[in-house]
Amino acid sequence: MTKIPQKWLVVISVLLGTFTIILNNSMLNPAVPHLMNVFDAGAVATGWVITIFMVTMGMTMPLTGYLSDKYGKKQLFITGLALFLLGSVLGAFSWSLSSLIVFRGVQGIGGGMMMPLSLALIFQAFPRKERGLAMGIWGIAAMMAPTIGPTLGGFIIELSTWQWLFLCNLPTGILGLVFSAVFLKQTEKVPDIRFDRWGFVTVTLGVGSMLFALGRMSELAQLYNPVNLLLIVFGLAALVVFVKIELRVEQPLLDLSVFRAKAYTFSVWVSMISSMSLFGGIFLLPLLIQNVYGLDAIMTGIAFLPAALFAGIFMTIGGKLLDKRGPALTVTSGLTIMALGTAALGFMTLETSIWLIIGLNAIRGIGMGLSQMPATTAGMNAIPEKFVSRGSAMNNVFRQMSSALGIVFVSIYFEVRRGQIFATNGSSIEEASLTAINEGFLIIAFLCFISIPAGILLGREHKKQEALLEKEAAEDEPQASSQ
Repeated sequence: MTKIPQKWLVVISVLLGTFTIILNNSMLNPAVPHLMNVFDAGAVATGWVITIFMVTMGMTMPLTGYLSDKYGKKQLFITGLALFLLGSVLGAFSWSLSSLIVFRGVQGIGGGMMMPLSLALIFQAFPRKERGLAMGIWGIAAMMAPTIGPTLGGFIIELSTWQWLFLCNLPTGILGLVFSAVFLKQTEKVPDIRFDRWGFVTVTLGVGSMLFALGRMSELAQLYNPVNLLLIVFGLAALVVFVKIELRVEQPLLDLSVFRAKAYTFSVWVSMISSMSLFGGIFLLPLLIQNVYGLDAIMTGIAFLPAALFAGIFMTIGGKLLDKRGPALTVTSGLTIMALGTAALGFMTLETSIWLIIGLNAIRGIGMGLSQMPATTAGMNAIPEKFVSRGSAMNNVFRQMSSALGIVFVSIYFEVRRGQIFATNGSSIEEASLTAINEGFLIIAFLCFISIPAGILLGREHKKQEALLEKEAAEDEPQASSQ
């Protein structure tokens, strides 16, 4: 360990924790039908196992900036990982569906503390010119875990008991705790920091209501559900009040001034579109492979593996390119490749080879690897160092919301269009499903195409900032030499 530079030990420490969280959450998605049988519960009630994690995680994220300033980033990261592991152990010993949902909520709180701090800790450990590669390595966890998680979860359900979905978190989680305790550096606490309680109340209610409503929507009837509509309206109103509060208070919970940095704003947009594309594909591809082509869940898992591998490889390549040339070429080419690969998946037929589908999904993985983490890194580099924790929290909240929105949109669109086509065109259910899936991919591709200018604008803003920093450094040199 002594031969590995300290800064890379920081990356390993946070990667172990975040990979554990994302992998566990994605493993549980295919386990919902099994848990319905275990606890003799309906789909709506069991779906809370997934929804509660998303809601508590999203509600906790806005707090991380304040808590890390008050107690230190290292302490908060370790606390979050410990909470997640506690929820995992308790989850494995759940005696009812209600208890399992509560313990999943504990996991979500822990995850909400950790995810924004992962970026902040890496930014603290690396100089500006090296952050791209470091974020690319860390991003492997964020990209690979959602793709291999469902396959691993399916294997566990088939070959073992559901409790191992939680107990398998312990090896990497405990290792992450040890690494974090040893290798993460203590950070300075901010004296006299004040808690923005009304900002906390409004953002918690706003984000919580929105994520709760989105988590309940998986079919058209739920979109028109009065409770869901009320939650969406209430959530939006609470977020409007939150913005007004944050613009007035002296010490806001989330400093919205970070959006004055245009590079950060463009990077958030790219992250949101990448998240929607990723999770939209995670929803649509299993339907295409299993419902249309009649293949099994194992083949579905295999279809995701090359995409995860290429995403990981090209995240590191994208990180290196970002450090050397800036984000314009990297992010723009990534968005273009992702858009083209996604659009190609919109022209599948019943005779299309499964290997072509796997190849096109791998191309999508290349695009995501080149666009998502480099954009996030460039955006975070554009804001002052003292706001990194808050900027990271905001980025994660938007990414969480867009992921949920992507799944809700494609699931409802698939259900409605398949029903329309099946009822009016005289098509088989497989043909109707294929058409709806193709259209879903084309809509996602359209969003990627219209986001390409954001990559170009991000590059321009990055160049302006680099020129400004070089100018400031040149002005400081004569002063330093005269002293």
